[in-house]
Amino acid sequence: MPTPIVVLYAAVQAAYLGCLLVTLWIYSRRVDLVDLDEAARYELEDLRLPHSSPDIIVLYPVLHELESTMRTSMLGFQRAEYPGGKRRVIAIPNADDHETIASLKRVREEFPFLEILEIPLTTDPSWEPVWKAWDENPKAYWWHIGKRREARSLPPKKTRQLVYALYTAVADQPNALLSYLDADSVVPTDYFVTAAVGMRTFDVIQNTNVAGNGMASMAATMFAMDHMQWDGSLYQHMSAHGRHPYYVLGKGLFFRISDLLQLGGFNPWLTIEDPEVGMRLWTNGRRLGIVRRPLIEEVPETFRDGITQRKRWIAGFFQSLSSPLTHMGMTLGQRIRARLNLVPCVSLLINPIGLAIGIWALTATLTESHRVLDLPLEVVSFVTIALTVLVMAVGQRAAFRQTALFLRSWRERLLFMLRVNPLFVLAYWVWWSIPLVIGFSMYLRDAGQRWERTPKIDANHDLIRETAAEEDRQASAV
Repeated sequence: MPTPIVVLYAAVQAAYLGCLLVTLWIYSRRVDLVDLDEAARYELEDLRLPHSSPDIIVLYPVLHELESTMRTSMLGFQRAEYPGGKRRVIAIPNADDHETIASLKRVREEFPFLEILEIPLTTDPSWEPVWKAWDENPKAYWWHIGKRREARSLPPKKTRQLVYALYTAVADQPNALLSYLDADSVVPTDYFVTAAVGMRTFDVIQNTNVAGNGMASMAATMFAMDHMQWDGSLYQHMSAHGRHPYYVLGKGLFFRISDLLQLGGFNPWLTIEDPEVGMRLWTNGRRLGIVRRPLIEEVPETFRDGITQRKRWIAGFFQSLSSPLTHMGMTLGQRIRARLNLVPCVSLLINPIGLAIGIWALTATLTESHRVLDLPLEVVSFVTIALTVLVMAVGQRAAFRQTALFLRSWRERLLFMLRVNPLFVLAYWVWWSIPLVIGFSMYLRDAGQRWERTPKIDANHDLIRETAAEEDRQASAV
């Protein structure tokens, strides 16, 4: 008869093995990539023919932002090539965010392409097009069912800004492409070009992203590693030739405005919009294409700010993976697959424990004169350890490859990799249990309706300007 300790050990190892297998299953899915060679040809040829280029509109939601942060983002837009008159960049601050609006007006003096749309309170009559559109569209399910049915007091956060802009400022351009970014995002120079090319094949285009301030602190290094392992490695496999429910990353993406209008826009009652809107698009047959040309953003430089950011991500994912999946029309099998997307993240609660006790059990078996475990459990322990090494090796390889995007020297790249050594990564996984538990608690309490902003400090100021200067020198040499 197995002892309770052995039963507990077996349960932990089984759960641990299951999480690893889900992660490897996602990695096994094919990746749908936008053809960057085709984008390069387009940049050389079709950009000279504005009529062949789709209109593109970028929404720029901001809240209490530093003027320098927004100026850095505008520099990226300025350098991104696209025919004049075919793109718009619209900042969408809340109307009562007077300091940010004043900063935007000063930024506009240097970057005259910038438009500013102030988002009023939902009591303002200008919101009527939103209510009317939702009345007529059953796919805006949050408006028709549930405890917030026809509730107009939308929380004053990013999603509310996007909703208002979609229905009042850009709905008259249904054939245009729509993108939105966070305040600290800096786009690559071919950002618009790759979208125009990718939309010939796909319905949603998603750029990966990388943190430009990954060496600012130990916390920043670990958060940068998150983006490299998830956004830059695992996430892209969710494209999967349209056969896997995907989410979007909340920045660096493109939709057709007509698709968003048809599907009801954005659900304003979720802590973050990224998971739900992506899965709603997938449920309605929209395919995802990945651009392996990342935009640059900044990550928090303290673990405290990292908790603030990541607990909101977790709450938003749990919210999106509950009743919204049924309301958007997913079958039971589709709902199960969608929820598996969160397993690699939730597994951080159990992975360090499972790995530690697995190593302990095998070591004890090898060093003691008698077996600590039965042979089947020893085999499971060995397999989980081997798979952990494989998953970590894939993550380390992806991270090293991406360090070239924001670190200039081999010395810096090697130092980064020393910081994200497997032992430190395991300790970081233990830290992840904090935002996971808090985020799940927020989900249970239906919290997260307030925009709990992660501070942006213009951390990539020097990197972006040095990169721009180097590109100018190369262009002059040619």
